[in-house]
This record gives sequence, C-alpha cells and structure tokens, in this order.
Amino acid sequence: MEYTVRAARITDIDRFVALSGERIGARGSGTALDAADLLRQLVFLPHASVLVAERRREIVGGAVLAIRPSVRAGGYVGTIDLLVVGPGADADAVTETLLEEALRSAANKGCASVEAPRPDEPAEQARWEHQGFSELGPLMGRTLAPAGAGGRRTR
Repeated sequence: MEYTVRAARITDIDRFVALSGERIGARGSGTALDAADLLRQLVFLPHASVLVAERRREIVGGAVLAIRPSVRAGGYVGTIDLLVVGPGADADAVTETLLEEALRSAANKGCASVEAPRPDEPAEQARWEHQGFSELGPLMGRTLAPAGAGGRRTR
C-alpha cells in the first residue's frame, strides 16, 4: 500500500490529534484541545512543518518538525517532536515516508541536523535507525547536508 505525505491543513488537525491520543495530550500542562490549537498555529509558521501521511485520502499518520537555531550545531537544528502512525497502517512504510519528508523539509530550511526523542519500543527505534538516526542519550539524531550544499546527506 502506498502512502503519500503532504503539509497538514487546518482541517487535518483534529484527525492528527485523534491519532496522537495520549502522546500529545500528555505534553505540558494543557489538554488535548491546547495541543490542537498549537498545531493549528504551527501549520502557518515558517520554522515548523506539520506533516500528514495519507492512504486513499485518509490521514493515517503525522509528524511535527520544529526548527531552532543552535550555536553548538553550527546552524539550525530540526526537532521531530511527534511522529504518530494510526492503527491499521503499515508502521514501517508510514514512518519511512514521514521521516523522509521531515528530513527533506529540515534540509530545505537549512538544518545542520535533526533530532528526536528516542522511541521506547525497539521496533520503532529500528525504524528510525533505518533512516540514518543514531542514539544520542535520550535522543536520536542525524546530521544533514542542507539543501543546495552539493553533497550527500551524512549520517
């Protein structure tokens, strides 16, 4: 089954939050509604990318990439704050397509690297490692060559 990834629209956010379940509602001191409001704002910000994966026009996954400057990294760092895959979807394929698009977006925005919280499940962690991420303590990370740099992305 083929999945496509695109930038999220405001109308996608409620489905994204529903797929995220407790993973998004447990963050911060707010409620799931607060998370939905934040995601709606992130859709329009240039230093963030909210992505959704679709199968036959049904949203089956999503990811949130935030960009921040980092002196230590020598440029910008992308952080994948959230990556979710809905039940019944092929977790390997959806994770792969979402990570590929998040990495492309980060490179296009000039990021030197991308990081994310290390997944708890070994199978999920293996999916990230398959995309070139390595363990960095409580995080997973991957170095990028920014878009237009002429070189291949490094791991």
